[in-house]
Amino acid sequence: MKTNGKLSLGIAVLIVGILANAFLVACAPAAPALSAEEATTEEATTEEVPAAEKVVKVGVVGPFTGPASRVGDEFKGAITMALEEINYKIGDYKVEIVWIDDESDAEKGARAYEQAITRDKIDVGFNTWHSWVSVALMDISAKYKMPHFLSFGATEVVNEKYQSNPEKYKYWVGKTWPTPAKLSIAYVETLEEAIRGGLWTPRNKDVAIYGVDNDWGRSFGDSIAQQFEEAGWNVVTKEWVGLGETEFYPLLTKLQKLDVSVVAGTMSDPPSVSSFIKQSREVGLKSLIISDGLGWIGEWYDLTGDASNYVLDQIPQWTTDAAKKYRDDFTNKVGFEPSASSGGLMYDSFRFMIKIMQETLKDYGALTQENFAKIAEEKVMTGKLTFTDGIIMEEYKYTPETFPDPVVGEGYYIFPVIQYFDGIGKIIWPSNWKESDLQIPDYLKK
Repeated sequence: MKTNGKLSLGIAVLIVGILANAFLVACAPAAPALSAEEATTEEATTEEVPAAEKVVKVGVVGPFTGPASRVGDEFKGAITMALEEINYKIGDYKVEIVWIDDESDAEKGARAYEQAITRDKIDVGFNTWHSWVSVALMDISAKYKMPHFLSFGATEVVNEKYQSNPEKYKYWVGKTWPTPAKLSIAYVETLEEAIRGGLWTPRNKDVAIYGVDNDWGRSFGDSIAQQFEEAGWNVVTKEWVGLGETEFYPLLTKLQKLDVSVVAGTMSDPPSVSSFIKQSREVGLKSLIISDGLGWIGEWYDLTGDASNYVLDQIPQWTTDAAKKYRDDFTNKVGFEPSASSGGLMYDSFRFMIKIMQETLKDYGALTQENFAKIAEEKVMTGKLTFTDGIIMEEYKYTPETFPDPVVGEGYYIFPVIQYFDGIGKIIWPSNWKESDLQIPDYLKK
């Protein structure tokens, strides 16, 4: 058969090219074999990489060092126990705690809080103990629009600040300790009931006010002073002392000379309050003592001894089986007995926080700063989301009328007035909870 010349030439060129390529392949060096480690690495890169675990960072503020660090220890123990119950998980999020130490100092607390927001990248804030720290942190919370839930700082300064600009301060979401005026009235009612019932005839109706010189101490002192005056008592003096002060002999000698029937006040740290109580007995102070917060730590009686007999206080008690079980479990786990007003309330408060996180995830799908702000405004502040599984109070609830305070009263947030004897607090108010009548020491009887 006759062939075309051009076609024959093309075929020849193609055949030569194929033979040349085959020769080059045959002569090329073999690729080095992969080591076992390299082979494993190569295989791993072809597999699907698991997604990083989701984490929600909760910044917890408290006095973890300094004069009130014993309260901070109770906070840590209570929060740890609550987290262990849920295995540190909210849905598919791991809960990570960033402990923010305020050192019982407003300025140091504000710096530490701002660092937790900017450096540690917390998603939500939680708690404070001191009123003056709360007041300072409100501005940091507002600056960064950081939702901050359930703080103990009770002073009415917090309420006034919020009410001055609700839009700005709406990120400071709820107090877990109402203003002193809403609770301290119970002291005056207790004494007036005792006088009307013939249990006590005071030699006069003079009262001296004392307290730590800060937002909390002055709020409590001014509130109870007004309540005494409205009940017909004469407020002779108001005396303010520094945080951590332990030398009270000059002050107590002055109060003794004033010959007042009642000395009423509060301090924020165990060394101060225990020194005040013991020294009052040493100088022979002949006054009925109201020491609000004496029992804020579990071992208060170890610090005061029998000097605390007859002292009045207003704090929650371990009244239910669930509360007593928690107290015993805490003691066995942490190594010391908690106070109902510190460890107990914190356990309730953080479990409320857990519920808030669970509801946030359910309603909005993610635990973000923005979503925490939404649930605060839409559900917590309006009273749509409350907590009824507490061991101290029946229900923790806020309403637009009470915010930033919780609802106060029977069935909600209420503290009984107690009187101490040999380390035991007996409820003397309200009447439906009463375990004992007010007892008057012989040196106060006419």
